[in-house]
Amino acid sequence: MIEIKKKDNESIGSFLRRFSKKVQQSGVLFQARNSRFQEKNQSKTERRKSALRRKEMVKEREKLRKLGLLEDDYRS
Repeated sequence: MIEIKKKDNESIGSFLRRFSKKVQQSGVLFQARNSRFQEKNQSKTERRKSALRRKEMVKEREKLRKLGLLEDDYRS
């Protein structure tokens, strides 16, 4: 845990700079970001299933586009 006390006659700006520097050096933000965006490992079958699902969605989108039921604004 990081504990920083304001010094006598220290401006808020310099205190914030000192605080941010200590937080960066401690690695707290790095750990928080890693835990927030860490993805769980998928098994081989789960990866295959998700790949097949994506492939089917692409086929369905292409089919709808050819039938004129889907606008193709996302393509340039």
